[in-house]
Amino acid sequence: MSHKILSKRRLSEDVFTAEIEAPLVAQARKPGQFVIISINSEYSERIPLTIADADPERGTIRLIWQRVGKTTAELADMQQGDEIANVTGPLGKPTHIENFGTIVCVGGGIGNAPLLPITKALKKAGNKIISILGARNKELLVLEDDFAAICDELIITTDDGSYGRKALVTEPLKEVCQRDPKSDQVVVIGPAIMMKFCCEVTKQFNIPTQVSLNTIMVDATGMCGGCRVEIDGKAKFVCVDGPEFDGHKVDFDLMIKRLNAYKDQEQQVYEQYKKHRCKIGLDK
Repeated sequence: MSHKILSKRRLSEDVFTAEIEAPLVAQARKPGQFVIISINSEYSERIPLTIADADPERGTIRLIWQRVGKTTAELADMQQGDEIANVTGPLGKPTHIENFGTIVCVGGGIGNAPLLPITKALKKAGNKIISILGARNKELLVLEDDFAAICDELIITTDDGSYGRKALVTEPLKEVCQRDPKSDQVVVIGPAIMMKFCCEVTKQFNIPTQVSLNTIMVDATGMCGGCRVEIDGKAKFVCVDGPEFDGHKVDFDLMIKRLNAYKDQEQQVYEQYKKHRCKIGLDK
């Protein structure tokens, strides 16, 4: 069964969103879960993408991705009406949602996409939501309006100061953690290095912190071992044990090392794709 792209648009220079036909996934999906897609059934790479939103009545899911490698570039070059060969999911354990009290939701870059459905669910459960969204510059900031519509307080930071506050997300996060009464929980999603330093901040204040890990993933059944991480000294698999974990127990240094294992090969394949792909009719 193929999955038609019903709509697609660009959110920033290299970030795209699309609405995809996937009725069974849309009906079963819960916040925090993801899908594995392969563009072509015979030879395409399998990549994980978080389900940013779903419409069970229409039978659609919303995907958001950044063009960083061959497959995400292929997906970015597809158009409305094109079909994706395989969409497998929903996968992973859903986010535990309840009324904790005050929740700080911290997103970095494309991490805003998986953070959004979690934030929506937490708000619906009655929590007070403080969101901190960070990006390298204004152009790369995505989903600000979506968060503004549901958050009690929204803080925007950019590395270069082109929009919002010139700071890393760790700076306002520390300030929020120092408030009295302190927040009940923090949720952080973004680049691994960003999540690592956010967790170092929240650990100082003994505030429970959940992170969603985006690792190398192949089969998404726990068999290949590609997504293995170390949590509190024990091996876990992001695809079946996660993707969410206690951020204070994640070995981020080991995770970052594993993420970089195939960087050279990934870049080489991406460059080959950019060099040889057909440019006729592509969204520029």
